[in-house]
Amino acid sequence: MEDWVEKYRPKSLADIIGNKDCLRRMIEWARDWKPGVPPLLLYGKPGVGKTSSAYALANDMNWEVVELNASDQRTKGIIERVAGATATTMSLLGSQRKLLLLDEADNLHGTADMGGARAIIGVIKSSQQPIILIANDKYGVAKEIKSLCELLQFRALQARSIVPHLKYLCSAENKTCNDNALMQIAESAGGDMRAAINMLFAAGSGADTVSEESVSTASKDQRSSIFEFVGGILRGGADRHLMEMSYDLSDTPDTIEQWVEGALPQIKNPRDRTEAYGYLAQSDLYLGRTYLRQYYTLWKYATALMVIGTAAAAGGQGVTGNIMPPARWNRMAAAKKKKLIRQSVLIKAAFAYHMPENTLRDEYLKAFGMIADKDPLSFAKELSLDGDELDYIIDDKVRSAEVMKEIKREEKEQEKREKAAQKAAEKAKKAQKPVRVIDLTKAAETEKPDLKAPAESSESIESATSESADEPEKSEKPSEKKPSETQSTLFSF
Repeated sequence: MEDWVEKYRPKSLADIIGNKDCLRRMIEWARDWKPGVPPLLLYGKPGVGKTSSAYALANDMNWEVVELNASDQRTKGIIERVAGATATTMSLLGSQRKLLLLDEADNLHGTADMGGARAIIGVIKSSQQPIILIANDKYGVAKEIKSLCELLQFRALQARSIVPHLKYLCSAENKTCNDNALMQIAESAGGDMRAAINMLFAAGSGADTVSEESVSTASKDQRSSIFEFVGGILRGGADRHLMEMSYDLSDTPDTIEQWVEGALPQIKNPRDRTEAYGYLAQSDLYLGRTYLRQYYTLWKYATALMVIGTAAAAGGQGVTGNIMPPARWNRMAAAKKKKLIRQSVLIKAAFAYHMPENTLRDEYLKAFGMIADKDPLSFAKELSLDGDELDYIIDDKVRSAEVMKEIKREEKEQEKREKAAQKAAEKAKKAQKPVRVIDLTKAAETEKPDLKAPAESSESIESATSESADEPEKSEKPSEKKPSETQSTLFSF
């Protein structure tokens, strides 16, 4: 049986449920699009119609879609080869344009996506085709990418908007539906149209009627998110409920511990916060023994200490700020980024100066920094450094940014000069009027000797002969003048 989500995926923006303001803006963006217009970044929780809207827009505009999502390997080379080629070439299928669709743009992380964000920035800046990026969490998208995009937020759908569409699906599948059952599905979906359709599909499989009883067995997965779990610890709650939430999480206890640790500063009372850190420290001891002895039964003790103990120390004070990922993750990401930048600098310098990377790193990196500090512009141009790489060498972000601006300005001026020279050459080529064969023929006719001219009299010839006899003989006889070999002589007759 075919999946109903794909079977009934909207073909036009007119079929999309909800978020009318976003859809209206997408239509305006597509109609007015031209090279240089910023791409769209559609963000919102899963199942609210972001991807379906992008495909429906492409269908309405007769655009070909090229999609690249997180299930693909998104290294710098792959993005530049696939997305770059898409963004700079025309469609071969008769479509007016090609829409480059980058799904799950907030998942550009890890080794597989190494350099992917920077490659996407380059594709956006050089694109000759429209681009749409899709993300569940806009804060997960690199700020450099967000600054180049126009953001559109897709909000969760209301239950009363979901129910009519569910009725339509039941009618299309010749199934009898109960209004209460459909409302139960819509409310359980939490604004997620995809989840609602999947629940309806599960409830109606193998039956001609969708009832409340069948819906209860096909309810949406209600697993807690890490944000709900951490918020529950700070707000307080029944110990059993908090432990069940921890079991529902897909994260391991050591990862959960880091999330809880990052939220403890929200406990305002210093004594309570100290007590919470004490419980967390004891939990960490059990986690260490778990990995040391490979005795995973200790996990439940570690989880109980970090959950029940921390919640007791918090005393239900509540959430007073944003629940953010652990700060150590940001520090680790920053260190990893710095390491990648250093490696890139070493590779470029080793290639330019024909030296081993290890030698450069151990002996000459400081010397390179001193040289670059004196003339960062020439150094960056010689090694083709970007802003981050130059900043790593001279350790001055402001100067690095100014140097990058100057390089971009020079590149634009060079591009203008090349375009001007190309236009001048084309203009000069057009100004050269080609010589036609018919014109050469006319010129040849004007140069032909007049055969009808009267012949000279014999008397004049004799007088000329006598005069020439009286003249002294010259050392050399003048050569007979020959006509110049021009194109006109070719046409003489």
